[in-house]
Amino acid sequence: MTTTTPAPAATRPPTPAGPWRLARAELRRRPSALVALGVVALFAVMALAAPLLSGLGGWRPDEFDKSAVDPYLGGLPLGPLGGISAEHWLGVEPVTGRDLFARVVHGAQVSLLIAFAATAIVVLAGVAAGVAAGYFGGRVDTVLSRLMDLTMSFPSLIFMIAMMSVAKDVDRTVLMTLVIGLFGWPGIARIVRGQTLSLKHREYVDAARVSGASDWRILTRDVLPGVAGPVIAYTTLIVPGMIATEAALSYLGVGVRPPTPSWGQMIAESVAFYDTDPMYFAVPSLCLFLTVLAFTLLGDALRDVFDPRGGRA
Repeated sequence: MTTTTPAPAATRPPTPAGPWRLARAELRRRPSALVALGVVALFAVMALAAPLLSGLGGWRPDEFDKSAVDPYLGGLPLGPLGGISAEHWLGVEPVTGRDLFARVVHGAQVSLLIAFAATAIVVLAGVAAGVAAGYFGGRVDTVLSRLMDLTMSFPSLIFMIAMMSVAKDVDRTVLMTLVIGLFGWPGIARIVRGQTLSLKHREYVDAARVSGASDWRILTRDVLPGVAGPVIAYTTLIVPGMIATEAALSYLGVGVRPPTPSWGQMIAESVAFYDTDPMYFAVPSLCLFLTVLAFTLLGDALRDVFDPRGGRA
């Protein structure tokens, strides 16, 4: 009886690297992506630990400190750089004397909570609609595609402002999350629909269908894993847009209401003091800028890994 010997290790085909290994390799190759990941992690930890951090600083975000401002100079902070001191690590707000560090970390909690929750709504709704339209086709595809076109045809920012303005006695955080998520899902739905149309005619999907597998099993075992990469990549690119949208609505006065802090709200209030107390304007603006930039760089790197056709040539 003849026996077969295993092929030498040198002649065996290399095992293809998984997507997460490719992602880690891409992040290590890009110093900017590593820095962006660190910034994202820093702000995420800051948002999660906001009560603890403000407790370490010794001030609540809604606590006034009249001794930190000069009533004879229009309430400007006492001391250099907006009142930075051992008591107030980033200075204080003009007039009120509220601790800027406490308001920034709690503002990160509000801004990132709304952005992440709205992104979750967008991704879930977009993936569900895109997979259904691409896989089932026919009338389902027609109805969902027209709904995508209808939603994308609205001037979303104007409609958001109108909806937020007429709503009165509601939780502003929940309302902002729902309103922002309402207009964001068609973009990712179109991406998922196109990917699903490509996947549903693959040989392994046809083989599963011939073998009697149900549509649910095919969708969960074969189609969804195939669209997971582009969804992950584009999700990180959606987040900065959600953060900027929340900041814009709060800046326009239709977002979260005082005394709840928000970066956009703080920037709007600081405009009146940008020439006399530039630190009040610079601190929340810098936090917003760094967060949006970090998510953009990180999303760009992940897109090149998971969806190279969508990247730059």
